[in-house]
Amino acid sequence: MPPPGAVSFKVRGEQLYLLPQKALWWPAEKTLFVADVHIGKAAGFRALGVPVPSGTTANTLQRLSELTAQHQPAHLVVLGDLLHSAKVHETEALDSFLQWRVSQPELQITLVRGNHDDKAGDPPAAANVRCVDEPFLIGPFAALHHPGEHPQAYFLAGHIHPCVKLNGKGRDALRLPCFHDNGKGMVLPAFGAFTGMHTLSIASGEKVFPVTPQAVFSLPIF
Repeated sequence: MPPPGAVSFKVRGEQLYLLPQKALWWPAEKTLFVADVHIGKAAGFRALGVPVPSGTTANTLQRLSELTAQHQPAHLVVLGDLLHSAKVHETEALDSFLQWRVSQPELQITLVRGNHDDKAGDPPAAANVRCVDEPFLIGPFAALHHPGEHPQAYFLAGHIHPCVKLNGKGRDALRLPCFHDNGKGMVLPAFGAFTGMHTLSIASGEKVFPVTPQAVFSLPIF
């Protein structure tokens, strides 16, 4: 039975689910994938004197808690950019993440380092996060941060913060975060609550899966 609002996606003989929470669920291995969490991004901006909204880290961690409660994963794989910058280490956002980690003692977490992780540094040891460089091979998948073809595996990646522009009647238009499959791999939407989006140019034969808070939709491009 698919999770509510999810799209079923089968690749390399494995059943995956694209979730409206902007995460990917691999039930056979009890593994959850998310990309571009960007813990502390807003806090980092505020530390520089930029007036941006507060509460984004709490929102992100709450959604992670809801996902783990719903699916009971054994393993969380973060496809890069867990922490936003080195400034995070000077903010309450990191403390919030460490408190969240205490609430998930049985969850194994693997971070595939991304470009922001290179600047932020690995999470402190108390976070109990295994940090690896890309590619991280797991089953028939290559977990990456930067999208790129892998010779033996179907890639799962982040970095781009993909979205798709949907045009309606007249001048109506809507941009929605999306999953993007190009046949060789899939790019996940950004998970973090305070992240921008990049509008994709979709080639023939590729698939996009727009995401709303309630459901994911399949939108093939011909």
